[in-house]
Amino acid sequence: MPRKINNLPNVPKYRQVFEMLSHEILSGKYPPAQKFPSEAALVQRFGTSRITIGRALRELSQRGLVERVAGSGTFVGRGHVSADSLVFGLLIPDLGTSEIFEPICQGIATAPTASRHGLLWGHSTAGAAPPEEQALGLCEQFIASNVAGVFFAPLERGESARKTNVTIAGRLQDARIPIVLLDRSLEPYPHCAHHDLVGIDNRCAAQLAVAHLVERGAGQISFVAYSGGAATVDARIAGFRESFQAGSVYRVDEITAASVGAMLKSFRPGDGFVCANDRTAGEFMRVVLALGYRVPEHLRIVGIDDVEYASLLRVPLTTVRQPCREIGEAAMETMLSRIARPNRPSREVLVECRLVVRESA
Repeated sequence: MPRKINNLPNVPKYRQVFEMLSHEILSGKYPPAQKFPSEAALVQRFGTSRITIGRALRELSQRGLVERVAGSGTFVGRGHVSADSLVFGLLIPDLGTSEIFEPICQGIATAPTASRHGLLWGHSTAGAAPPEEQALGLCEQFIASNVAGVFFAPLERGESARKTNVTIAGRLQDARIPIVLLDRSLEPYPHCAHHDLVGIDNRCAAQLAVAHLVERGAGQISFVAYSGGAATVDARIAGFRESFQAGSVYRVDEITAASVGAMLKSFRPGDGFVCANDRTAGEFMRVVLALGYRVPEHLRIVGIDDVEYASLLRVPLTTVRQPCREIGEAAMETMLSRIARPNRPSREVLVECRLVVRESA
């Protein structure tokens, strides 16, 4: 019987196949130089298309995990495990739901310093066990696999997520496995994480957005965010308040006609709105347009992240670009530096972000 991969709406099928096969290779199921199962065999095993299997194999080849020889087939890479090779875990609960983490992971995998090392990809499965439970399970898998380090993007929102993040960090620390945090801290802003962290200066990102709206003549500027959220949102709010003390901060559970209408009660044409991220900006823009306002004629909107769909919105979004691939590369360098100097004080590595101007502002 074929072993069908899970039908996860937020994780491409080729990625699921890639993760399963890379885990098997790195765990030693397939010795170096052994002939790898054929595409036809993998199609039957996973119950998916040849196109999907082909793309997964290309990913494995790009990572150096397999070697594809014309006319002979596919073989397990000879160099994926050596005396100076390390295997790292990627614990990214939001991998399938947040657009920033896929390119960050690609940056980690393709960093110049990553060529000798392997990665085990881990993410939460939508609709299965709660994300906290899945994240703890992945943590235990990485400990059992004796990985050399873990790249960890902490769970967002709520006390349960915070406790899970702290538990995961504690278990990895007890196992003497180094951690590099991606994008966000374990602790609420402005507390330090006590672990290496790689991301952007979130206060500066909000300040860039405010400065652009001020230059465009916005008389009043407000900040829009969902309730809860990661420490990065609180840092962006802090940067906003430092730049525009008279501005209002709206934290809402939902972006609806009612909640947006309340924000627009006292607005004047030309006023600006900084949104905590592009997802919030896109939903805010959709409701604003549905209410009959025009962007940017009536109001201007700026997001933060520059995810792929930001330029494809009905009004292309002005946003502060988060350089995800560069964050990934810096994360790998930080991890290797941590392994080389395990007693060095923890540090934050902040990659420069820049404003991308489009029609919304």
